[in-house]
Amino acid sequence: MPYINVRILDDGVTAEQKAEVIAGITDIMVRVLNKTPESTHVVIDEVPLDNWGNRGKQVSELRKQPKA
Repeated sequence: MPYINVRILDDGVTAEQKAEVIAGITDIMVRVLNKTPESTHVVIDEVPLDNWGNRGKQVSELRKQPKA
């Protein structure tokens, strides 16, 4: 029973986009590992920008900085 946990930023991802991600990951598990869709579980966790860090800073702060 594959369990795939996808963590993304809580950044305006639509329900349709999430559905496409779930379907795509399930398809990969079926094609590559011969798993059944019925046994494949995909969970998407949306993480607030303040709770995701990169380069030692919160993503919410990094996005306030001008792009180089």
